[in-house]
Amino acid sequence: MALYSEKVMDHFRNPRNVGVIEDANGIGEVGNARCGDIMKMYLKIEDDIIQDVKFETFGCGSAIASSSMATELIKGKPVSEAMQLTNKAVAEALDGLPAYKMHCSVLAEEAIQAALEDYRSRQEQT
Repeated sequence: MALYSEKVMDHFRNPRNVGVIEDANGIGEVGNARCGDIMKMYLKIEDDIIQDVKFETFGCGSAIASSSMATELIKGKPVSEAMQLTNKAVAEALDGLPAYKMHCSVLAEEAIQAALEDYRSRQEQT
């Protein structure tokens, strides 16, 4: 059995939504000190819909694949739906991750939650 699924390998080799959104209205950055992975998510939200999402990830293949898949799962969705995204959903969408790499999907969930929280706090200020 292969260590990684074809979907993990595809999202690692051809990550979707990589980059920066200069006028993002939600930005979240998280990291895992133990493995050294760092994820930064950028959201552009209009009328409560995630119009665009991009990421920058410094980390292993599983971290890059998790970031890529997470962005695909929330792009075009209402904020309320994106708030429900779990690391389990990210891992399942990738057709699974090895147990010792599940922390990568957790980071993806946490980065999106941090970006959504940043968006929410910016909305409260205006």
